[in-house]
Amino acid sequence: MSELERSLLRRLRDRDERAFRELIEAHRDRVFNITYRMLGNRAEAEDVAQEVFISVFKTIETFREESRFSTWLYRVAVNHCKNRIKYLARRHERDRDELDETSHETNGAAGAPRHVQPDRALEGAQLEVLLQAAIANLDDDQRLVVVLRDIEDLSIEEICEITGLPDGTVKSRLHRARLVLRKRLQRHV
Repeated sequence: MSELERSLLRRLRDRDERAFRELIEAHRDRVFNITYRMLGNRAEAEDVAQEVFISVFKTIETFREESRFSTWLYRVAVNHCKNRIKYLARRHERDRDELDETSHETNGAAGAPRHVQPDRALEGAQLEVLLQAAIANLDDDQRLVVVLRDIEDLSIEEICEITGLPDGTVKSRLHRARLVLRKRLQRHV
């Protein structure tokens, strides 16, 4: 852990509001990406992302520094998503919004390079929408590992820490999820 991160943690534990804003600024995009990919609904994802940061601020003293702070933060985000999914399922409100074109801006991926021809850029954008829809339709467990590994680019070890799952389970879920995605995308390509 860097000295800068240790300093931020000390300030958060002292309830420094400026440190809270720095925390949000540093991790907002990745936390939102996780919540959005897990929930498939922009408004729900924004609400849950806010809850994640508030929860982290309130419970920062429980972080034992045995793992990276970001790993702990993402685990909090995943747990909040799982809780929201259960809540929504109980309320029969689990209908997902269609993934809109603006999701390109929030997933951390760069847009099409400017030198790409318009027809190729359109194909890429259409494929991205298909891929996002396919990910949104995975079951919760598979979607989680795909989002953390293939979108957030976390290591298998980090995913194990975040999810509390054994290495083999993460790998098998990831493999099965990729097979499902490949099958769904082959229908459209």
